[in-house]
Amino acid sequence: MTGTIVDVRGVRKTFRGGPLPVVALDGVDLLLARGEFAVVAGRSGSGKTTLLNVVGGLEPPDEGAVEVCGVDVWGVGGDERAALRRSEVAFVFQAFGLLPLLSAAENVEVPLRLAGVDAGSRTARVEELLDQVGLAGRARHRPGELSGGEQQRVAIARALATDPSLIIADEPTGQLDSATGSIIVELLRETARWQGMALLVATHDPAITAGADEVYAMSDGRLHRP
Repeated sequence: MTGTIVDVRGVRKTFRGGPLPVVALDGVDLLLARGEFAVVAGRSGSGKTTLLNVVGGLEPPDEGAVEVCGVDVWGVGGDERAALRRSEVAFVFQAFGLLPLLSAAENVEVPLRLAGVDAGSRTARVEELLDQVGLAGRARHRPGELSGGEQQRVAIARALATDPSLIIADEPTGQLDSATGSIIVELLRETARWQGMALLVATHDPAITAGADEVYAMSDGRLHRP
């Protein structure tokens, strides 16, 4: 498939920490192309977050293969996997994940520092991103001084900082009111299409589902079209 960013084949994952094993992923297959916006919907505990973690290189599967940008995520070593996450994969979480003592600009700058980008280029890129998400005037504010919607915009700007090929978002509107959530969804969708990124979102939010290119339902560890 031309332009494939994510290729998941036969992925299985079982958690065995409790009295009974819990099958989180039961033979999941998923293809996601550049510029495509895919949603995985399902109740809590259905396996959505586990799937995102496996694709993003955060949690290994028991079986199956995961390729992101042509890299065998769980076939390479830890250093290679970390490098893939730094360069090609970005995450947006429900809880925003911003560093509370840093300003909005400094939070967006973090992945650029980790990537070794020089100071002048970092400053220009941060200004560009905050303007893109409508927060040019809030660059010096810390997360505690921003609304929930503004914090999520900062998180999105941070995710875009290194021009990743894949954005993984786990319940990105979960802490936002419906109006703000709709704005965040549109920002994610338009940014992904404009910059040619793939967007994989786990959500309960019907507003996100309505705007997706592909919608999958997750239940009992299995992924299918509703």
